Amino acid sequence: METLSGALPMNVCIVGTGYVGLVSAACFAEMGNNIFCVDVNPKVVETLESGKVHIYEPGLEDLVKRNTEQGRLHFTTDLGEGLAEAEVVFITVGTPCGEDGSCDLSYVDAVAREIGQKMTSPKIVVDKSTVPVGTADRVRGIIAGELAERGQDIVFDVVSNPEFLKEGDAVNDFMKPDRVIVGTGDEHSAKTIQSLYAPFARSREKLIVMGVRSAEMTKYAANCMLATKISFINEVANICERVGADVSEVRAGIGSDSRIGYSFIYPGVGYGGSCFPKDVKALIGTAAEHGYDARLIRSVDEVNNAQKHVLADKIKAYFEPQGGVKGRTLAIWGIAFKANTDDIREASAIEVIKDLTALGMKVRAFDPVANARARGEIGHLENLEIVDSQYAVLDGADALAVITDWNQFRNPDFDRIKAAMTAPLVFDGRNLYVPERMGKAGFAYFSIGRTPVE
Repeated sequence: METLSGALPMNVCIVGTGYVGLVSAACFAEMGNNIFCVDVNPKVVETLESGKVHIYEPGLEDLVKRNTEQGRLHFTTDLGEGLAEAEVVFITVGTPCGEDGSCDLSYVDAVAREIGQKMTSPKIVVDKSTVPVGTADRVRGIIAGELAERGQDIVFDVVSNPEFLKEGDAVNDFMKPDRVIVGTGDEHSAKTIQSLYAPFARSREKLIVMGVRSAEMTKYAANCMLATKISFINEVANICERVGADVSEVRAGIGSDSRIGYSFIYPGVGYGGSCFPKDVKALIGTAAEHGYDARLIRSVDEVNNAQKHVLADKIKAYFEPQGGVKGRTLAIWGIAFKANTDDIREASAIEVIKDLTALGMKVRAFDPVANARARGEIGHLENLEIVDSQYAVLDGADALAVITDWNQFRNPDFDRIKAAMTAPLVFDGRNLYVPERMGKAGFAYFSIGRTPVE
């Protein structure tokens, strides 16, 4: 039987050039590995070959450009070319959420099928896409089936190596990981992946080897835990408003407990993006498939869906005694689901925009980097205008809503804001400002989980 081998520097194939795939490719290349990135879109490949990137992620374009120019990072639409010399093959394609909330594995299946059709030497196939428990076995079966059809007996293993990258800080997360999870029962595969990740974990042992299904479950459990903290603090914020408490003070009180901590207990307008919403729904679905009602995780999802409408509800309630929002103008700062990304998937701003424009309110929105994506996704909405200037968006507006916590929104020119608007009225979906100071500056101010200033 042939044996699997691998030592740094390695030949690595990465299939899919989204956030996870491209960040992984650039960082592995930075450590001296020879990386082939495969994407089905010729335009994306052409863009990457020129040293440009098709997604916004701080620090990524410099890495891609440098490693492409130095010959360690290659791009192709031909999976066969990528597989030819590869010892390790990462699957990093999308796993979107289906209409029923389940995880769509069609792209993963297609890659597995093509790997089985085109591999000519032993491979370690790594599931890095976020996939349901049992997917590694599924991928193994697909590859084995294709090899059998070809009459080939080529050794391969399928490993789970979930990603834990934060959009907006993904390069730093990859370079300095908290942990590297490797799911495999094969000692050689574990050592090979450990060798590949060794440059990223020099100060201490960060690689944790476990069973394949445990590794797949770890990804979902981690994201659902973080989503739970977000929904929990948002639920607490909503109660605070009704009982006269200040969620900022409550957060300080509970965050000081080391068992709780301060991370992910920032109240706001709900979580979005490509991970938390999809992964929470997927785990609910996985539990249901196995006859279990994941009540806590289902509630996390329900709270978050409701939280996305809280800011619009505040705006509607404020203008209701004045004849409603119809015909009025709202300025919005922030469309991306979080700062330092152009990702607007499941963004709370979109729900705010849809809620208010449907009632006849005119919305002008600005985001430092997500405007182009917003025009492509929601630019067709009636009563919506995407504006390319942070302050021009305020001209003649009846209110300002801050929805994404970009740094440039944290200390703006409040005098300029007041001068541009018809009234000094701010709805803060991220609690960026101090209520008392806003009041002294002459603003009516509404935030999340704190007493309004009117």
